[in-house]
Amino acid sequence: MTDVLQRIVDKKRQEIAARKRACPLEALREQATGLPGTRGFADRLSVPGPIKLIAEFKRRSPSKGIIREGSTPSEIGNIYEANGATCMSVLTDEPFFGGTLDDLREARAAVDLPIIRKDFILDPYQLYEARLVGADAVLLIAECLDDAALAALLAGAEELRLSALVELYDPENADRVVASGAKLIGVNNRDLRSFEVDLRHTLRMRERIPADRVLVGESGIRSRADVELLAEGGVDAILVGETLMASDDVGAAVRTLLGR
Repeated sequence: MTDVLQRIVDKKRQEIAARKRACPLEALREQATGLPGTRGFADRLSVPGPIKLIAEFKRRSPSKGIIREGSTPSEIGNIYEANGATCMSVLTDEPFFGGTLDDLREARAAVDLPIIRKDFILDPYQLYEARLVGADAVLLIAECLDDAALAALLAGAEELRLSALVELYDPENADRVVASGAKLIGVNNRDLRSFEVDLRHTLRMRERIPADRVLVGESGIRSRADVELLAEGGVDAILVGETLMASDDVGAAVRTLLGR
């Protein structure tokens, strides 16, 4: 695990412990009883056709700082939905990305798109949190999880009817992510050791991912040419945050990426 990622994970474990003290897991389980069904995040991305867009609400990042000020998840989410995004991603990590669970709750109330909670998910407690604020899916990062933890979180997500997008960067994690049975596999093009981005990283990983899995390219996607490169390389969907959030016209940026 990289130094940056280790710092994030250490902070996240402290955060989870504090949340558990404030509201035990048993209480979340009780609240989760009888919730309505989730929207089909994985199903939407699995439909044949042009490359799909998971459009992200992202306030800031450790590498770029503040990306966009003043916008709300509901405002941006409505723009994403109106301009052709297939799904929405909401970052809920506060210390490093400025997001909260309330951001996801607000987005859920505003849009009909399936929404993924993008965070550093380490504990089943966070799956219940995600479900209770209206998430339809969660991100699981292979670099943060050993095989046992990944299996437990995948099983917990399935029990709660949450789709799981399993992300990897390091090529040595590809085989174990595939072996986990993950149906949605994301490849992060950003090396968290250096924060350098190489769009072709996803393309190099394509041959490692079976054709029956949905492959999502993440990070560094800035133009229609980038999208076309990934689509031609067999990528099924893209997750884009900074390019959209930093745009003066978010709707136009969505349409440009989708070639509309």
